[in-house]
Amino acid sequence: MNGSGIISGLWITFRHLMNTYIQDFQKGRKHYYTKEGIADRCAADTKGIFSIQYPEERLSIPENFRFIPFLVYREDGNGNKSILCTSCGICAKVCPPQCISIKRTTDPNTGRPVPTPAEFYIDVDICMNCGFCAEYCPFDAIKMDHDFELSVVDNRKSNLFDMKTLLKPETYYAKIRPTYFAEEESSRREKEAAKKAKE
Repeated sequence: MNGSGIISGLWITFRHLMNTYIQDFQKGRKHYYTKEGIADRCAADTKGIFSIQYPEERLSIPENFRFIPFLVYREDGNGNKSILCTSCGICAKVCPPQCISIKRTTDPNTGRPVPTPAEFYIDVDICMNCGFCAEYCPFDAIKMDHDFELSVVDNRKSNLFDMKTLLKPETYYAKIRPTYFAEEESSRREKEAAKKAKE
C-alpha cells in the first residue's frame, strides 16, 4: 500500500540486469548454454537477461513442437519411393478447418481406385497446426513438421502445398522426432513378427 510492492518489483528487475553483466564477465558474451550452435534458454541455472541473436543463433526446438503436416515416404535400397499414404481421406475428414484436399489415383484400365494419392494439397493459410491429421492417420503417413519459417511474398500462390512440397523421407522424420520414430518402428516390427508367427 505504501509503494513497497513497486520497490520490490524494481529491485527484482535491477537484480536481473546486474546478473546479466556479472555473467558476461564470468562466462563471456554467451553466458547461456549452446549445443552445436543452438541456444538453450531452458537451463535451470541460467541467470540474467539475454536475447537470442536470430537468425544467427537459434533456440533448440522441442521434439513435440508441431507445425505444418508433411507426407512420409520410404526409400528402398534401389532408390524407389514408397508413399505411405493410401488416400483414405481420414485426415481430410477430421481436419477442423478442412484445409486438406486429396484426389485418389484410379487405374486407367479398370477405373478402380488405387491406394495412393494422385493429388494431395494442404492450404497452409487455413491450417491450424492441431495435429489431428497425424494423430488419426492409420498408416503413419502424415506427420507434423518442425519447419516454421514459411514467410513468402505471395501467399496465394506459395501457401497451397502440393505433394511435391509435402513429401519428405522417413529419415527426416527420424531426425526431428527420434523418440517417436523409435517407438513406432519397434511397434511395427512387433506387429510384423506377430503376423509371421500366425502364418
